[in-house]
Amino acid sequence: MSNRFLRQATAGTVAHKLITKAVLERKLICEGDRILIAVSGGKDSTVLAWGLSAIRPALKIHYELAALHISTDFCACCKKSILSQQLEEWGIPFVDLFVPVIGRLKEGEKMNCYWCSTQRRIELIRYAVENGFNKIALGHHLDDIIETFLMNLCSKAELSTMPILLKYRKFPVTLIRPLGYLEERQVIACADEKGILKAACTCPYGINSKRREMRERLAVLTGGSGAVKRRILTALASGDRDYLTE
Repeated sequence: MSNRFLRQATAGTVAHKLITKAVLERKLICEGDRILIAVSGGKDSTVLAWGLSAIRPALKIHYELAALHISTDFCACCKKSILSQQLEEWGIPFVDLFVPVIGRLKEGEKMNCYWCSTQRRIELIRYAVENGFNKIALGHHLDDIIETFLMNLCSKAELSTMPILLKYRKFPVTLIRPLGYLEERQVIACADEKGILKAACTCPYGINSKRREMRERLAVLTGGSGAVKRRILTALASGDRDYLTE
């Protein structure tokens, strides 16, 4: 997809094309898939839900969609009715599931982002398996993938990132990230153009996130260039090991 097209097309058209491209190139969706979308009410997961519904005619593949929102004992979507209404307009059933993330902490342990994400992921997988979904769609975009790679490189001395497609060995489900080719700014532009409202509350534990720091470093490294970010993405899948699928 040319840079000229990305500059001239509408935000919705760009998002539609890049989601379709990611799905086809990465073989993220197959005939008969039952896909559970993890929705927070934020722009990323909501644009993802819109996109997976909108690209159906272009893919010419039959697949089912449903959305799951996980509420917790410290943070919940404060505008669930708005989120539910948006999803209904796109033909996506919505379910809200409560998970006591803080309540599961053992005595003496403190709340942190890793614990929260682990608990949410466990319940997401459990719900998918129990209800017959074979794929889980997450709303991570291009910037998330590269930021995670740099975080793991600098903090853990690991060459790893968020795979665009990940087949679990222990569970009969596969994770997919159809927004993997979209920059965050393209997701924001699409949400604005389509009137997609942000309905998620701000997490009180993520104020000093390492991800925010890495986001600033990535901006300096790439100069905000989408072309540079896409070259990094290509590099992650161009060697002996594909860091985007393993």
